[in-house]
Amino acid sequence: MPTVRERSAGVVVIRMEAAECRFLLLRAYNYWDFPKGLVEIGEDPLQTAVREVAEETGIEDLAFPWGTGFHETEPYSGGRKVARYYVGRTNRAEVRLAVSPELGRPEHHEYRWADREEARRLLGDRVRAALEWAAETAGC
Repeated sequence: MPTVRERSAGVVVIRMEAAECRFLLLRAYNYWDFPKGLVEIGEDPLQTAVREVAEETGIEDLAFPWGTGFHETEPYSGGRKVARYYVGRTNRAEVRLAVSPELGRPEHHEYRWADREEARRLLGDRVRAALEWAAETAGC
């Protein structure tokens, strides 16, 4: 098995709406995921996760009422990458898809606050496992 060379970290962001959990999903092309990005050298993965949420969505009020436990995906991209997800909460409904300086456009094409069933349908198997872990952790 190849050695994992890239780690990314992100947050399964939850917002309560009429006593129902809503999950923030981001779409790049045809792929839905949670906000995440590469862990920089010397950066703690939780710091990366919080930074990436702020950069990709403008959400800066994340709280971690369920603790800072995490779910890691199985290795992907030929076994070279692993993604770590934390579960956090926001009160903010507004999302701003910021322009990426590297791309000159937003990194994502669309965002959606989805209920658990819609999120299950949109996410691929690898990321769906993070959804299920987060939903159970948060009692959704």
